[in-house]
Amino acid sequence: MSAAAQESVEIEKIQTTEEGLATQQYLTFLMNDEEYGVDILAVQEIRGWERATMVPNSPSHMKGVLNLRGTIVPIIDLRDRFQLPSVDYSDITVVVILKVDTDKGDRTMGIIVDAISDVYDVPIGKVRTTGVAENRNSHFIKGLVTVDKNMVILLELQKLLTIDD
Repeated sequence: MSAAAQESVEIEKIQTTEEGLATQQYLTFLMNDEEYGVDILAVQEIRGWERATMVPNSPSHMKGVLNLRGTIVPIIDLRDRFQLPSVDYSDITVVVILKVDTDKGDRTMGIIVDAISDVYDVPIGKVRTTGVAENRNSHFIKGLVTVDKNMVILLELQKLLTIDD
């Protein structure tokens, strides 16, 4: 995608509040009592948990693939990927299907999360860096934002969706 086209897409994602602050919408979900957010425009669909077809010799966080209307979609357990304690999947466990334009073209992937939380309009100027030392998961974090006195971890989808590259 050209730089001009990328800038056009970025402008389309940004909205403004009544106070004139530029905002971006994030779908948030829960894992291990923490709230995480992903760009709402990358969300293709939200599905209830269903067993995926296993792929031999795949990493433990890779739970398999789903056939989504003719497209094979890899499914990863974000808890496992972030090395959080395991939990059994329940009625509120969901798979969020994400689609992002990467350097290697469009990439579609599903992430298994504990539960969907909310959709927030996040003022872009309020997103802060983590301020913590580099670790194996820090490059997946776009930033942190406080919404209604809760800290929300915003994920960097281009890096998250290319974790196995």
